[in-house]
Amino acid sequence: MFLTTDYFSEIVTCCKKSPIGKQLPTALYVHISAIDSLEIILQEYEKKARLTEKIEGATIIKFAIDRPTISYLFYPDFDSDPHPALTLSIVVNLDTEKVSYWNYKNQKNPPILHRKESFITLDYPQYETFSHLTNMEEELDLLSLNVPIGTKEQWEKRLNRKRIIFEGHYLACDCPLFPQKTFTIQIERHKAAIVRNAFSRPVRLALDLLLFDEETTFFDYGCGYGGEVERIAAAGYKSQGWDPYYCPDNHKRIADIVNLGYVINVVEDINERREALLNAWQLTNKVLIVSAQVLIDDRDRGVIAYGDGIITSRNTFQKYYEQEELKFYIDQVLEVDSIPIGLGIYLVFRDEMEAQKFRASRFHSRAKTPRLITKVRRFEDYEHLLQPLMEFYTERGRLPAKGELRNEVQLKEEFRSFRQAFKVVLQVTYEDDWDMITEKRRQDLLLYLALSQFDRRPKMRELSPEVKQDIKSLFGSYNSACVMADAMLYQVGNLEIIAQLCQKQTLGRKLKNSLLIHISVLEKLEPLLRLYEGCASRTVGRLEEANVIQFSWRIPKITYLYYPDFDDNPHPILHSRMQIQLNNLRVNHSDYEEEENPPILHYKDSLVSPDYPLYETFKELTEKEQELGLLDDYHQVNRLQGWLKFLQENNLKLDGYDLIED
Repeated sequence: MFLTTDYFSEIVTCCKKSPIGKQLPTALYVHISAIDSLEIILQEYEKKARLTEKIEGATIIKFAIDRPTISYLFYPDFDSDPHPALTLSIVVNLDTEKVSYWNYKNQKNPPILHRKESFITLDYPQYETFSHLTNMEEELDLLSLNVPIGTKEQWEKRLNRKRIIFEGHYLACDCPLFPQKTFTIQIERHKAAIVRNAFSRPVRLALDLLLFDEETTFFDYGCGYGGEVERIAAAGYKSQGWDPYYCPDNHKRIADIVNLGYVINVVEDINERREALLNAWQLTNKVLIVSAQVLIDDRDRGVIAYGDGIITSRNTFQKYYEQEELKFYIDQVLEVDSIPIGLGIYLVFRDEMEAQKFRASRFHSRAKTPRLITKVRRFEDYEHLLQPLMEFYTERGRLPAKGELRNEVQLKEEFRSFRQAFKVVLQVTYEDDWDMITEKRRQDLLLYLALSQFDRRPKMRELSPEVKQDIKSLFGSYNSACVMADAMLYQVGNLEIIAQLCQKQTLGRKLKNSLLIHISVLEKLEPLLRLYEGCASRTVGRLEEANVIQFSWRIPKITYLYYPDFDDNPHPILHSRMQIQLNNLRVNHSDYEEEENPPILHYKDSLVSPDYPLYETFKELTEKEQELGLLDDYHQVNRLQGWLKFLQENNLKLDGYDLIED
């Protein structure tokens, strides 16, 4: 069969322009199911290559563009294997009509496929599954062109280095990070339920955030064994639950708070997963808590599933989300703007005003009511009336509006107005102290408004009455506040400004390219640095129990560190660390709990402010260690074994915060 040059040139052009199939420099690869979606000329060209019946059953068709050949590639496990191996290749030369066969069936290291969604059309039944897998692998840098992964052995070597295994088309973990919580279960969904001896992370966070009040009702959708229901009931709240396997006869009840805890990641059917989320939302009167497994990167151990430690073994369905992917899924299905409160944990408020009130409260810094500096008879006579006014001003940075103060009537009967009453307060306190509180509240609001721009900034009518009044009193108008917030947000992307602010800070320890602070110092930093950290905490959430924060300025990155015994141990051991890349929100997690030689902390006094309860104790120890030269070679003592060895060599030991000769 003779092919003209013009005809083959037309074939090459069609291959290069084809929206269907996977484009490589020398060929177009198309799944057999997508052939009918190709240009007619390519369909006719492929029919000319059917010179042998042995091509029946081929999976992928390869249109070469450097010579007139078509290859029929056999991947019998294309649908079931995330990276199927090639078993047979039949190459047909359309110019010479020669057919060649290459058998890979018994080879130990056959070629394998990646990016399976690129070979098929959007209506292929497993397109979403294949696409999700590729997205995960790209996020974890598994498909880098710098590392060969085209054969079975190359790919397995890559996976082994990252300590990754597959659960069908979903990534899982093959690491010893949570060995005590790893278990073997079958594919039945109900067996994914686990027995808990304490509140789950999502419910514990909801309790910590004071979402429950005395009248709150709770419903656990997919409650498993029902432990969460029992614990909430024991805490004094009306609590019920339903589970399709363990409690199928229970009624699904409307409740103030509904918990959908680690449910959507174990439902393998896309429609059922969506239905579970919608059903839980329909039962929600005030707040829905949604949690699921999320993938975070651990560069030493590979990828781990971050949640309640549910890391499955073989034959178990687990859909591992990325943090932002989970938010997008919740928002898309429920048509909401969910709020992250931790990795894999989101809140969805039924009332948008309550949602905005909650968001604003998360950036509400602490302030103390200014101390009294003198005695004035008029103040002393009416202190009981003036105290609520002082507390209100401390909380909101302004005078109350009508109806906002509980003892308004009595106060106005005596002083005629809030302003006149506050003049008496100013006689016994420094006015500058109150001005500082006002400025603090202004900055809190600007931080909230700036970060709201990442999703959808609320309209004025969606704000709570208190926040509306705050904006009116502190900024004059909502528009003015938003303009100022946007100016802050524009600046936060400039690393040179961030570097300058970090370097001039009087609080915190300055490292080569970063600033290290205790979390108690965060509210005392420059507003722009608070915003810089907020870009991480609002979007992804902080590492739970983190007590040290690192601000990097060479690259946009926030790191949260957790030292469990920060106060009690003079040189606390690092338990865990979470880094958030602000340019792509990639999360990197490291756990040091099982390490024999973990990092430890020095110079604790530099991380806290002088009003920290143990500041003087920290400072005294640091000064003594510096005087003895113990901290001169930081690289020698920044890990536990090096520090202990150095103390031993110098015949010293620590007894609490006392450094004594051994």
